[in-house]
Amino acid sequence: MGSVILFVSFLAFLILSVPVAVSVGLSSAIMVFEDGTPPTVVIQRLFTTMDSFTLLAVPFFILAGSLMEKGGMSKRLVSLAYSIVGARTGGLGMVAVLACMFFASISGSGVATVAAVGAIMIPSMVAKGYDKGFAASTIAASGELGVILPPSIPLILYGVAAGVSIKDLFFAGIFPGIMIGISFMILVFFVSKVKNYSGERAYSWKDKIVSLKDSILAIIMPVIILGGIYSGFFTPTESAAIACVYALIVGLFIYKELKWKDLPKIFYSSALTSSVILVIIANAGLFGWVLTSEGVPQTVANWFGGVSNNPIVFLLMINLLLFVVGMFFDSGAAILILAPILVPVAISYGIDPVHFGIVMIVNLAMGMITPPFGVNLFMVSQVANIRMERLLKYTTLFVLVMIGNIIVLSYIPSISMWLPELFTN
Repeated sequence: MGSVILFVSFLAFLILSVPVAVSVGLSSAIMVFEDGTPPTVVIQRLFTTMDSFTLLAVPFFILAGSLMEKGGMSKRLVSLAYSIVGARTGGLGMVAVLACMFFASISGSGVATVAAVGAIMIPSMVAKGYDKGFAASTIAASGELGVILPPSIPLILYGVAAGVSIKDLFFAGIFPGIMIGISFMILVFFVSKVKNYSGERAYSWKDKIVSLKDSILAIIMPVIILGGIYSGFFTPTESAAIACVYALIVGLFIYKELKWKDLPKIFYSSALTSSVILVIIANAGLFGWVLTSEGVPQTVANWFGGVSNNPIVFLLMINLLLFVVGMFFDSGAAILILAPILVPVAISYGIDPVHFGIVMIVNLAMGMITPPFGVNLFMVSQVANIRMERLLKYTTLFVLVMIGNIIVLSYIPSISMWLPELFTN
């Protein structure tokens, strides 16, 4: 009965347009009061959830992404992408995808990737004759890579919620992110063939070397972040702090595109974004505690077991569930709410929680470009000044490609698991 009250009140708040984080917190508080638990427990659980050294990585990576964008690193990464794939058919579109992959490997955020790369690439693509809807859709879809490739903030949240090694999750996200990025470039190539979007000028090896030299400090950043984590030299949280210092030094003193007067605005916007995420985390932590207290994970496990004992069928049902959830929920909130419920069930089916985490993250990443609440669609519509309706024609193609990737990742776990297993063994 208690779990019924919990979910009914949660849905009621959503119907009343109460923000998801507040809906989660209020419904959890109602459940606590219903059980006769002292109200102080609500406050304790909220702060206990946020009392995590690992979660400090979230605001640091958000700040690092902002510093990188304002400090000129984004522009140099785009120039490098131009020299690599710009001369091919659909070159600018492929540049957009590759630039998003570069930026994602530093920022950890899908929305930040869309904002930073979209502001540079969409005007360039439109000037070259690309359909504005296609250009904006390419950026919106490629921005998903920011939550798949390490250092992904959703991967950190999943690791905290599910009690899984963040280092292993970062390893596991590398090849799926690259695979999805390549599949997007293939799609861009074929659409460009049909639309006759020619490439840019040919780039000589000298041009490529010059671009590489100019962007080397930006490329080194993910090497420092991920190399330090994988080698065990520092934790994900420490790597995030180091990324901030590195981006600050490079932007201020080497590229000299970041000004001291820019810092207060950058710190403010980063703090604001971080606070929103942390409020979601705190309320979702309370929600997860209530769910566990009510035995919901075990009930869900029994339900799935009653439907089928086959892990293939289970993963199919999970993919369908997450596809729907991703359409309506922010990925961070969905992870923190669903991971405590679904991970124990996945383990009972013999599915590795690291592999399951990648399946979950990629599904929710797809939700960033599916209506009605695709955050990347909202961001790119602002960046490109384009109506949402013009995006849907092309985002449908990217969604279909994502579905294909999800099926492959779900049923061939070695794609995401071989790197974690290699470095664990």
